[in-house]
Amino acid sequence: MEHDEKLARFRQVHLNPFNKQLGPWQHEQGAGKEALEVASEEALPELPPGEPEFRCPERVMDLGLSEDHFARPVGLFLASDIQQLRQAIQECKQVILELPEHSEKQKDAVVRLIHLRLKLQELKDPNEDEPNIRVLLEHRFYKEKSKSVKQTCDKCRTVIWGLIQTWYTCTGCYYRCHSKCLNLISKPCVRSKVSHQAEYELNICPEAGLDSQDYRCAECRAPISLRGVPSEARQCDYTGQYYCSHCHWNDLAVIPARVVHNWDFEPRKVSRGSMRYLALMVSRPVLRLREINPLLFNYVEELVEIRKLRQDILLMKPYFITCREAMAARLLLQLQDRQHFVENDEMYSVQDLLDAHTGRLGCSLAETHTLFAKHIKLDCERCQAKGFVCELCREGDVLFPFDSHTSVCADCSAVFHRDCYYDNSTTCPRCARLTLRKQSLFQEPGPDVDA
Repeated sequence: MEHDEKLARFRQVHLNPFNKQLGPWQHEQGAGKEALEVASEEALPELPPGEPEFRCPERVMDLGLSEDHFARPVGLFLASDIQQLRQAIQECKQVILELPEHSEKQKDAVVRLIHLRLKLQELKDPNEDEPNIRVLLEHRFYKEKSKSVKQTCDKCRTVIWGLIQTWYTCTGCYYRCHSKCLNLISKPCVRSKVSHQAEYELNICPEAGLDSQDYRCAECRAPISLRGVPSEARQCDYTGQYYCSHCHWNDLAVIPARVVHNWDFEPRKVSRGSMRYLALMVSRPVLRLREINPLLFNYVEELVEIRKLRQDILLMKPYFITCREAMAARLLLQLQDRQHFVENDEMYSVQDLLDAHTGRLGCSLAETHTLFAKHIKLDCERCQAKGFVCELCREGDVLFPFDSHTSVCADCSAVFHRDCYYDNSTTCPRCARLTLRKQSLFQEPGPDVDA
């Protein structure tokens, strides 16, 4: 009797709460032993012979995933928690395979599987103690917070899953890697090279041969060969050296030497280090085309037009510096992305040449030139008052040094009509007056008549 009563109570406690075929016995108090046994037998469903105990997918979902694996217990996680999560992940995978494809229950199971994996990754590689900034080999790594962008680790060449992995980016050269790969980095930051040696290799693919590298990668010194054993040798078109597949990913970049010598903008295969160096140098004005290849202006009409516009802008600059309205309107900031355009007309960057090749630089400079000329010749009275009158013919409108039909004296900066200046074939009138004045000042006094 006592044993049967304990068995009935055990069955009452361990009944499936999701079973809707429960008898009315659970709402009654003080029922007898027979009523409990009858109610328990009615509550339990009868299974056909030969069937497993839990064959219903809903029950598998309930028993395999009903536990709350996301609640953080008090104290540290133990190894048993990780084992439980792994077991729950395996059960969830089995459930997904058993459920009908494209069903709502299968979608819910996939979402639950993702959450379980995220939790497992958090336990295996916690990121609460990861610092926001790490400095290694002149790299300044900053911990990324973006979770939706998929990147590739530059160290191990595997995908960085931002949802479940911590990763860092160098603010100088944009080197990306997992947090676990930080201590394995052996390549210094390219930004330091740009800061100390901001110049291009202007020889086209200066190859010295694989034997000069002792059949090793030029960067990591790993053994390489042209046959691909033990690693494939890949040539960088910028440096001319050979690299292994870990240091050379067949990235494409425009080679500056081919641009300045052949006006060739076709991207070529370069190593990872060369790609970062070229990306950091692309906007630096370090190319003096008149010295590197002066014949380039004879074949590229766009460069001739850009050089004339830059010379005119340099002639307009003194007007803006001495004009209050121009300084208040900050007209010179129209060229803030190309600051070297208001400093000289000789230096170019690779980005300038790329934009000149596509035609964007000529159009933007022409618009800026028109805006500057409109302010000086039409909008501002102070700038108009600084114009010139041709001293050779003393006819015509007010002249400015950036007009297309004028000539400027190289000595005194006086402005004349171009036709007048070349037709007279004499020296500048203003320079002649200055010369006479100097001679009169330094001329020795004559003898005193009274004496």
